[in-house]
Amino acid sequence: MREWHVKHMEKTIIKFVTGLSGNASMWEKRQNKRYGTLNNVCKQIGYDIKHGATIEQVLLLLQKIRNDSSFSSLQENDDSMQRLNELDKHFLPSKEEISYNIISDSVRI
Repeated sequence: MREWHVKHMEKTIIKFVTGLSGNASMWEKRQNKRYGTLNNVCKQIGYDIKHGATIEQVLLLLQKIRNDSSFSSLQENDDSMQRLNELDKHFLPSKEEISYNIISDSVRI
């Protein structure tokens, strides 16, 4: 079941970053408006993380989309890169969390 959640996480991220096509039907637009928001995508990814995928796999996929030549069509699209940056902001640890972890590690007795 773990593999299914990893694949689902990958499909969810790629679908979100790709966005809607220019000739999307009304049904596709309505579904995207209802379920394709950053909040819903993050919930789905969080569920997948809870059930087998890891944060490292999410970050690795985000990095792969940003750098791998197989995703060149997404890299050329400014809207896709903006959505990718939004996911980065959500899943990358903030500087406050990093400093808190360093402080809590050094305080252990």
